[in-house]
Amino acid sequence: MNRRNKLIALSAAIVGTAALGTGIARAGGGDDAETPIPATELGEASLAALEHVGEGRVTETEIGDEESLYEVEVTLDDGTQIDVQLDEAFNVVSDKVDDDSADDQD
Repeated sequence: MNRRNKLIALSAAIVGTAALGTGIARAGGGDDAETPIPATELGEASLAALEHVGEGRVTETEIGDEESLYEVEVTLDDGTQIDVQLDEAFNVVSDKVDDDSADDQD
């Protein structure tokens, strides 16, 4: 499979996975619920984060994060979570390992 076809397949998987996650987040959201990245921007934001990290899957997104316009949480194959911060052009601003990853796996 060439790179373009891989990116198309990856984008489709991202949108499907993120749509499921968005529904769950909205159903369980309270007063502190974060606003997920809209579908129109989700594919590009997810793709930028996954290319930056190099592996894993998108497990959560947020628009209007305090650190950047977009935040994409990527869960690596070993369970580690990395928050990738993106600007309005989907350029990586920063990333950090989510310190709450270990707490989330009770």
